[in-house]
Amino acid sequence: MDSKIALRDFLVSRRTRLSPADVGLPVHGPRRVSGLRREEVAALAAVSVDHYIRLERGNASLVSDAVIDAVADALRLTVGERRYLLSLARPAGAQRDAQRDTARSTGGGEGGVRQSVQWFLDSLRDTPAYLIGRNGAFLAWNALAAKVFTDFSVIPPHRRFIGWLIFGEPGARLLYVDWEHKARETVAYLRMEWGKRPHDAELGRQIHELSEASDDFRRLWSAQFVLDTTHATCGLDSPAAGRTLELSWETFQMTDDPDEFVVVYTAEKDSPSAVALRRLADAGEGASRPVAHGGLVPD
Repeated sequence: MDSKIALRDFLVSRRTRLSPADVGLPVHGPRRVSGLRREEVAALAAVSVDHYIRLERGNASLVSDAVIDAVADALRLTVGERRYLLSLARPAGAQRDAQRDTARSTGGGEGGVRQSVQWFLDSLRDTPAYLIGRNGAFLAWNALAAKVFTDFSVIPPHRRFIGWLIFGEPGARLLYVDWEHKARETVAYLRMEWGKRPHDAELGRQIHELSEASDDFRRLWSAQFVLDTTHATCGLDSPAAGRTLELSWETFQMTDDPDEFVVVYTAEKDSPSAVALRRLADAGEGASRPVAHGGLVPD
């Protein structure tokens, strides 16, 4: 994948989704294109048409940050979409860091999961929780997460990623009440990851393989979804729990690596979902919890 092409495709998709009426522009006669024209985006951003065309063609080094901000305003980008646009337009150091990024994403770098992080996950006895690493890798999890979602330990390490869980595991479509929403959320997260590291060979390979393996992934990836959120809700049809679980999830930064975060799923106090989680936690020891890359390391 090429970051210039990605920048072009993203900007085209964002102006295509807006109509003149959305931004208060008059419509005179029939239009041969859907969405906004380049000239209209430039006018809304108060920049020259040439500046906007340079940006849409991927020549972001020829335009200023002020132009990028103005275009983002004109296209009514969300916070996550703005960050994605900036990461595509200003990929400083991406080539230089590609080898380091690939090593870290495949577990070839230093580290592993600290024992104290695993102890923290295990302490959340009635709460499913797992540690996500670069490119959506499941690095560690607790017993309840293994019961509610899947036994991560039986998934081969090269497939133990959120993208493969959602698009490669048949059970995911049955587990998530709104699978389409979760699929969009996952693709949007991976697009944000790729926007930050367009030269990460491992991530590029993962996206290519998912595109080859899943028509749904290919469809959603081409839709240019971008999401940057730290919390949401979801419904899970969990056979282990014997009912649909209504859960909220939050993310927390626990390690020195900015690409690693813990995801914790909670239910409203004394709700049927909370009771079901407690019963499930009481039902046994649960699946084993080896980490995906590097093993446990002492503090």
